[in-house]
Amino acid sequence: MRMEKTPITGLLSENIAHMERLFCVCDDIKKKQMKLGKNKDVECYLTFIEVSVDMGSSALSELLKYLRGAEKEEIYEALSQNALGISDATYFETIEEAADGLLTGEAILFVDGFEKAVKIPDDGYPNMGVNEADSEKVIRGSNEGFTDSVKQNAALVRKRVRSPKVKVKQQKSGVRSKTNLYLMYIEDLVYPKLLEEIERRLDGFEIDGVLDSGVIEQLTEEKWYSPFPQFQTTERPDRAAMSILEGRAVLLSDNSPIALILPTDYNSFIKTSDDYYNRWEIANLGRMLRYLSSFFAMTLPGFYLAVTNFHTQILPTTLLLSFADARSGVPFPAVIEVILMELSFELLREAGVRLPGAMGNTIGIVGGLIIGQAAVEANLVSPIVVIVISFTALCSFAIPNEEFATAFRILKFFFIALCAWLGFFGMLAGLLAVLIHLAGLKSFGIPYLMPFVGADLNDYEDERDFLWRQPIQKLRRRPIFARRRERTKLVIKKREREGKEIEDVFRE
Repeated sequence: MRMEKTPITGLLSENIAHMERLFCVCDDIKKKQMKLGKNKDVECYLTFIEVSVDMGSSALSELLKYLRGAEKEEIYEALSQNALGISDATYFETIEEAADGLLTGEAILFVDGFEKAVKIPDDGYPNMGVNEADSEKVIRGSNEGFTDSVKQNAALVRKRVRSPKVKVKQQKSGVRSKTNLYLMYIEDLVYPKLLEEIERRLDGFEIDGVLDSGVIEQLTEEKWYSPFPQFQTTERPDRAAMSILEGRAVLLSDNSPIALILPTDYNSFIKTSDDYYNRWEIANLGRMLRYLSSFFAMTLPGFYLAVTNFHTQILPTTLLLSFADARSGVPFPAVIEVILMELSFELLREAGVRLPGAMGNTIGIVGGLIIGQAAVEANLVSPIVVIVISFTALCSFAIPNEEFATAFRILKFFFIALCAWLGFFGMLAGLLAVLIHLAGLKSFGIPYLMPFVGADLNDYEDERDFLWRQPIQKLRRRPIFARRRERTKLVIKKREREGKEIEDVFRE
């Protein structure tokens, strides 16, 4: 429901009355009435949130110092002609706009006889500053992570892509929270229809408050019931910069250190930033391990149940006898063993996340060892089940994106149920169901299984950076996300002659 706007008038008393009505019983908001000018003949009203403005050596203090020494006519002339010498000063014509400006953490100045309010930039809300990214560790590359400030996050991306074609569109979300959202993209790479679709989805809901980008993600997903995320998340500015260079868009939310990258696909979740910072051989080894990990994190416990309950004939006799000896004395069926151990490891994982600092790491390692060992010695589970569950947990940890890994953790229980019921047939039925679901899943029009499917849409160029990454000299085109006529990203210049000249120098 839209509210009527109250225009700002030249009568300072009316403007003050409106602001006082809006911000009554707000002791954290400072309200100062002052007189400016050489003769102290210009009344003004300054309001700001207590901890967001530095009255000592900021742009605000310099402005007030100038206005205190100016003539009355000079003050009005400076205000009307925007001659304040502050690049980010903003003028508001209504009380509601001025209130919104105040709540962004800036100072708002009303001057008697001037029919606009002036927003003066300052320190803004306190934040944690630039920290190291926690969830996306890399061996090589920048360690900077996003912060809780959307302005700082946008600056961290622009720091890496210093082009005037990097555009930032601001939008507010949340009827009461009025959270700032920044949509970042490169103008000549992104498809305009993608931007239209993003803005359409952002305008497609009204909610009281948006306190994290996860709220935006859930409200704008096309298939909300899918366990697979249709937005890629990242805490790393270099990953966000890499994405907009591919022709994708990045959505930043105030108060959230997590950026949303869209569109995305299965392959994008498996990649890491240092896949491109390291040589192609080691990058390929890591990437193939992550693909295998995503498969085993979902299917390994179910595969174990299918083999031990239904298809023991595929095991060598020695291994089968070893399994039988390990399970002797265990009172539960194999499926109960697996579920008990899986739930125990999930509980340990959750406890490790919630406990503070080093204590969380300790409970994850020590708790796993103690519980596993104690369960084996008490004959509650067999040692082979502990090995299978531990290896499954390692596989899920190897998946770079936490939200993507969560999908496989959920599907793991689906495969346990099917394989305990139907054996290998259940496993094949589960794989078929997952593949059918992934084949029908799209992220803003991009097939989720790209380039497993649709590789011809980009002349098979995306297959160069797929299960394995070709040497960087051969990655000359952007993926399908970018406009077709702007897909060339690398041109190798001939340098044979220069190389021979260098060789001649060393021979001399």
